[in-house]
Amino acid sequence: MKTHLLLAATALAFCAQASADNARAYKEGPVTVVTYIKTKPGQFDNYMKWLDTTFKPENDEFVKAKVILGYKVYTQMSRDPHDPDVILTITYANMGALDNLDEKTDAISEKFEGNLDKQNQGFADRGSMREVIGDKLIREMILK
Repeated sequence: MKTHLLLAATALAFCAQASADNARAYKEGPVTVVTYIKTKPGQFDNYMKWLDTTFKPENDEFVKAKVILGYKVYTQMSRDPHDPDVILTITYANMGALDNLDEKTDAISEKFEGNLDKQNQGFADRGSMREVIGDKLIREMILK
């Protein structure tokens, strides 16, 4: 009887090890939206002021409301005239956090930027300071 239990336990251990070997070496982590911005000549400081006075407090509220995990503003030296000089990131807990995002953000955005018409006009007005070159959606892979 002890031999059968020992054999069963050994077989179970091998099955558990084989199952562990088939497991992924990572888990899916947070999702970040990366926006690439090229400021127009002479507008860098104006754009940074807008980021400081509107983008920052609005995103601080999103963090408090647990809509986003965080946000960052980066600058880089451009290699050529088509490269961005400002990179914005906004990080969400997961892909599901992007579902119905407008419902989660509208009230906060309205507080900082006005109604939807004013928000759209503000986006257009910022076009005098910068050009949005593009966006990427990236996901962190957390290695085990």
